[in-house]
Amino acid sequence: MELKEKQRKILNVAVELFKEKGYMGSSVRDLATKLNIKAASLYAHIRSKEEILEWVCFGIAQEFFDELQEVKNTDIVPREKLNLFLDKHLSVVLKNRDVTHIYSIEWRHLEERLSEFVELRKSYQLEVEKLISEIYQAENWELKSPSFTTRFILHTLNNSYFWFKRSSDSTDEITDEIREKILYGLLGNQK
Repeated sequence: MELKEKQRKILNVAVELFKEKGYMGSSVRDLATKLNIKAASLYAHIRSKEEILEWVCFGIAQEFFDELQEVKNTDIVPREKLNLFLDKHLSVVLKNRDVTHIYSIEWRHLEERLSEFVELRKSYQLEVEKLISEIYQAENWELKSPSFTTRFILHTLNNSYFWFKRSSDSTDEITDEIREKILYGLLGNQK
């Protein structure tokens, strides 16, 4: 999804607005005011407010898929592959904290492309589940519920932006802390 320069600016301001007021609490008029343009002028660049939500949701979903594909294509030992997946997914979350917040909460307000987005999320979860299952099998670790384990990991990673202040915690420190908690929690003494 390639956005024009003006659309990118609209997206950035909309992310701030959606974070502040929520998607449903924000209007095109609010967005136009923040951009210092008339609401009618905004429609020269967007179809609707929902299109901006689509940009957010499908845009970050694509980043997650791109990073997952890179992990899958990497020829390293399984344990390191799990570390790499955690690092890559978390890096997308932490470099896009506001976008991740909107992605995690506001996606339910998609209307036109909701079913497409739900299928995309399911597809990603299944791809991650497959990766995790392969890693566990290769390491001879016990995996009682691949689906639950995958949902647990993704929920933890996707919501990690809530736990840390931007100014006080470095991305590396956050990543190390979460990786340790997930690996210790999942592997216990096997780590």
